[in-house]
Amino acid sequence: MVKHVILWKLKEEYSDKEKEEIKCGIKEGLEGLAGKIPGLIEIKVNTEPLASSNCDVMLDSTFEDETSLQRYSAHPLHVAVATGKVRPYTASRTCMDFEA
Repeated sequence: MVKHVILWKLKEEYSDKEKEEIKCGIKEGLEGLAGKIPGLIEIKVNTEPLASSNCDVMLDSTFEDETSLQRYSAHPLHVAVATGKVRPYTASRTCMDFEA
């Protein structure tokens, strides 16, 4: 299995209310991919970091193997969520993929 973990920081220009709406959209969009992309075993989005955190949103996903992760990255459903609900609102992205 392969884990795919991403941490995002939202752009500072948004109000707290807007950030909450954006985080909800990211969570709904990404978690909505469950069961729709071959090789995607599990996908969770955490939008409630503790005050000690320096990011706003975390994606924690599990794939059958590295090939499944690569296919997910290019899958049209994932691309639509990434381009419509994530990238326009995020200032930074940190990613770690690893064998689990």
